[in-house]
Amino acid sequence: MSKISTNTIEKKHYSVPNLIRALKIFEFLSNHPESCTMTMIAEKLDFPKNSVFRILKTLTQQGYLVESGKSYQLSTKFLALGHAALGDANLSEKSIDIMRELRDTVKETTALGTINGTQGVVLEAVLGTHPVNFMIQVGHVFQLYTSGPGKAMLAFLPDEERNRILEQIAFRRFTKRTITNKKALLKELDGVLEKGYAIDRAEKVEGLHCVSAPVFNHRKYPIAAIWITGPVDRFPASDFDRQGKIVLEYAMRISERFGYQPDIGNRST
Repeated sequence: MSKISTNTIEKKHYSVPNLIRALKIFEFLSNHPESCTMTMIAEKLDFPKNSVFRILKTLTQQGYLVESGKSYQLSTKFLALGHAALGDANLSEKSIDIMRELRDTVKETTALGTINGTQGVVLEAVLGTHPVNFMIQVGHVFQLYTSGPGKAMLAFLPDEERNRILEQIAFRRFTKRTITNKKALLKELDGVLEKGYAIDRAEKVEGLHCVSAPVFNHRKYPIAAIWITGPVDRFPASDFDRQGKIVLEYAMRISERFGYQPDIGNRST
């Protein structure tokens, strides 16, 4: 019997239409953390409304989406799966004790986050010790260009990767201090590279300041960022430099757990 060459076997491509639509919906919602209605999703993706309705209801029932009124957004379950796939599942584990030490030092809420596509996501948070504090929810999605952690990570990314992300960002103004274009953001990132830490001057939420520093792995790649956040009356701009150096010190301690070793000439030192 003659052998049949594998080259002669017809290669078949299989696809499940509703699965493809579900994946497209995931991608769409990941770029719209403020939540979207079924009608908006169907119109933007040009999908049948009945199909979108069934998919959204199924994903909500399985815990991958959160439904609020008539709007939907990704749940923390979906985000957790994504970060486990990235290999960052032990970030919280290796950071939480140092985060608590930082919180005890500055008394303000402390958080850990990483980049997810063109946005950031909170992986862990420790509430401050003041009677009134800003609560950060694990799984919360934040803009990279308006936040301290977003800028801290963007600044130290390889140029090609950073530029690819910046090209996809739709700059939107939230406060009078929001950075609204790529040129201004790149200038801000130059300052982050020089100081080692990043600042949010109430660029997303009025009256709320933040200072952040990146967490590196053994390849000197910014796998995450930690930050502290507090109200402007308790955390004035005049305190940015002092607090920034403190956050940077604790971020470096976490980085060392991932094999990071600073050296002369490395831009992250």
